[in-house]
Amino acid sequence: MSHLPDDPAALKAIIADLKRQQDEEVAELQSRQRRIAELEEQTLQLEKERQEMEVQKLRLAMELLRLKKWYYGPRADTLRYEGDVAQMLLGFAATLEARPLEAADGPAEAPADTEVPGPDAARTARRVKRGRRNLAGFDHLPLSRHVHDLSEQDKLCTCCGKPRAPIGQEVSWQVEYVPGHFERLEHVRIKYACKHCERNADNPQITLADKPPAPIERGMAGPGLLAYVITSKYADYLPLYRLENIFERNGLEISRSTQCVWCRDVADLLEPLYRRMIDRVLASHLVCTDDIIMPMLAPDKTTKARMWVYLGDPANPYNIFDFTLGRGRDGPMTFLKDFRQTLLADAYGGYDGVVVGNALTRAGCWAHARRKFVDAERAHPQIAAEAVGLVKRLYAIEERGRPLGPQQRTALRQRDSAPVLATLKDKLLGWRDQLLPKHPMREAVSYTLNQWAELNVFAADGCVPIDNNVSEREMKRVVLNRKNSLFVGNPRGGHTAAVLSSFASTCKRHDIDPQLYFTQLLTNLPATPISRLDQWLPDQWKVIQASRAP
Repeated sequence: MSHLPDDPAALKAIIADLKRQQDEEVAELQSRQRRIAELEEQTLQLEKERQEMEVQKLRLAMELLRLKKWYYGPRADTLRYEGDVAQMLLGFAATLEARPLEAADGPAEAPADTEVPGPDAARTARRVKRGRRNLAGFDHLPLSRHVHDLSEQDKLCTCCGKPRAPIGQEVSWQVEYVPGHFERLEHVRIKYACKHCERNADNPQITLADKPPAPIERGMAGPGLLAYVITSKYADYLPLYRLENIFERNGLEISRSTQCVWCRDVADLLEPLYRRMIDRVLASHLVCTDDIIMPMLAPDKTTKARMWVYLGDPANPYNIFDFTLGRGRDGPMTFLKDFRQTLLADAYGGYDGVVVGNALTRAGCWAHARRKFVDAERAHPQIAAEAVGLVKRLYAIEERGRPLGPQQRTALRQRDSAPVLATLKDKLLGWRDQLLPKHPMREAVSYTLNQWAELNVFAADGCVPIDNNVSEREMKRVVLNRKNSLFVGNPRGGHTAAVLSSFASTCKRHDIDPQLYFTQLLTNLPATPISRLDQWLPDQWKVIQASRAP
């Protein structure tokens, strides 16, 4: 310290200089710290933007795959990444091999009081039979025998010239199609009058013979022609302009506008029976529902009206379609206002009002939940494979429970499905914590967790199916009709389509020939009293027809 000056003023100057240097160093340090904080904040922002861009990239890739699948790919909800699926299957096989074999793992045997699966049960895969076709399947067709013989000249032996004797015959057959044709039915009503009363200048007492009531008053279309038009449009999805061309080729010109009026008049005639079917559906323990866009003609462009379907349970086996001008909650609330039991539907919020207001039990659809993971597979293949694998285990249990009655099926689900559901929920909670909020797979996980209470209803009720595919299959009817006919002309046309589609769909549900059913229905319904209306419900009609069969 000997080099320091003794002058106090000089010492103060040195101290002031050191203080200034220290302040400069502190300021520089603080500036560097602020710069580091800014850089860290910018890094975090860039990382956040990178993650968002990555999520957006995944979402766009998912959307592209979904559109490609929609236009070019299969409709089944299956995973695409074979490596992950194979790895999942290897793990499942190892677990299955290490698991001890139990009697409960085998196929369940149906008890004596097992209910017969109804028409809503999933159809088993059709086995293709090899070899010669069974000719007995054509015995019901009319037979026309044609005998082909040699001419008298060809019967002579080419060697000795004497007639050859028949030694047998060779039989073959083919199926021929005879095109349909139109017929004119002339109804002649004979009039009677009393000539004696007429000579006495009294009332001649004229009486006219009755004729069967026509389905359309003063209309030229008979029941068979009306049934053919309705079946072609609402069961075979032929638009009316094609029917117009078909009729013209067969020698009868019937404009599509006339056919449209016929459909409207038939729907008006069937309205009481349609209302009766609605009452029966609302009396069901379970109603399955779905909706789809049904375009309706408007001045500028078509509006997105909706077509809803409501399916009754096996005790009330009817498929009802309902037309509304929009997808608002007023549609299901109006239709289901008197329903108080279990509703199976997707996650559409429009059902919330009727569920809460009517205290309904709402069941969810595992096919929708599985589809969310399949669609998000590109975003996280490993999670998709594991989630879909657990859902497949639920469906495997359902296959074992298919031949069982409701009580036995409920017991099976409680024993086998409940542990799988618990495992799946634990995994869903873990996946939700590790994924970004806007990650596509996080959306699939959140959808499933938000619907978890509804998705678990089937495990406690053997009457509730695991999914709502039965309703979605019926929506194909609307899609095909919409693809060919494009739109309905007005609200009344939408209601006509709903009424006639309800009968055509219910006929398919009961494996009924719609042409035969509509023909007999339109022949007899005009003279049927209200008290005997139920006998013309499709399922009751089928029972009556079976009892009359020889």
